[in-house]
Amino acid sequence: MAEERQSGVIGKCLGALNVTMRRVLFNFMSSGPIPQHMAFIMDGNRRFARKWKLEKGAGHKAGFLALMSVLKYCYEIGVKYVTVYAFSLDNFNRRPDEVQYVMDLMHEKIEGFMKELDMVNRYGIRVLFIGDLNRLDEPVRIAADKAMEATAMNTKTYLLVCVAYTSSHEIPRGVYEACQEKSGLTRTLNGHGNDIVSDEEEIKVVDLEKHMYMGVVPDPDILVRSSGETRLSNFLLWQSTNSLLYAPKALWPEVGFWHVVWGIFKYQKHYYYLEKKKKQA
Repeated sequence: MAEERQSGVIGKCLGALNVTMRRVLFNFMSSGPIPQHMAFIMDGNRRFARKWKLEKGAGHKAGFLALMSVLKYCYEIGVKYVTVYAFSLDNFNRRPDEVQYVMDLMHEKIEGFMKELDMVNRYGIRVLFIGDLNRLDEPVRIAADKAMEATAMNTKTYLLVCVAYTSSHEIPRGVYEACQEKSGLTRTLNGHGNDIVSDEEEIKVVDLEKHMYMGVVPDPDILVRSSGETRLSNFLLWQSTNSLLYAPKALWPEVGFWHVVWGIFKYQKHYYYLEKKKKQA
C-alpha cells in the first residue's frame, strides 16, 4: 500500500510538472503568431494496430485518445478552431462490415466525448459535424445532433468533425445552392423568370463560400496529415489554398504534444510568407 501511495504521489507530481512546463512553453510561443485554425487528417490508425499486432479496432481507439490530447494542447495554446477528418464519403466504398464497424465506433466515441464534460466545459467547446450527415447511420446521426445541440451555446473553442465529407462533394453542392439562391432572388427582384443573365445573377466567390460546409469558420492556417503522407485526400481543397502543410511521420495514435508544438513553430517561421500570399490572393 505504501508503494502504491508513493507511486501515486510521484505520478501527480510528474503530471503537475508537465502542466507547468506546457504553460511555460506556451507562454513563450505566444510571443509569436498563434494559428487560429488547425486541421488534421487523422491517418494511420489501422497501420498503428498492425504495427503493434493489436486486435481489430484498437488503432481507432488509440486514435481517439490521441485526439483528446491534441485538442487539449491546441486549445491550451490558443487555437480556437480544430477540424478533424473523421470519415470521408469515399470510405463508404469499403467493405460493408468495415463501414458498419466504423459507424458503431463513431457512435461510441461521440457519446464518449460528450461524457468528457470537464474538458468540454473547461475549454468551452462547441462541436459541429460537417458533411452529408444523411449518409450516416441513424444512431450516429442522432448522437451527432445531440452533441451539436448540447454544445450550441459554447463559443470559446470549436471542434469540427468532417464526416461523410469530401471536397468534391462540398464544392458542387455549394455551387448548386448558390445558383438556387441567386436564381430565386433574381426572380423575386424581377417579378418574373427570364433567361437574361444580370449582375444580380452573377455567382461570386462570397456567394459560393456562404454555402460551403466549412463556411462557418475561417480557413485553416495549418493542415496536418499524420503518417508522413503528403496527399490531401479530398479534404478542404478549397479552404487550404494558403494553409501551411505539415506531415509528421508519426501515425495518428502516436501524434502528441511535440507534434502540435513543432507544427505551430513551423507556422510561426513561415507566417509572414503565408500572410503575403493571402494578401496577393
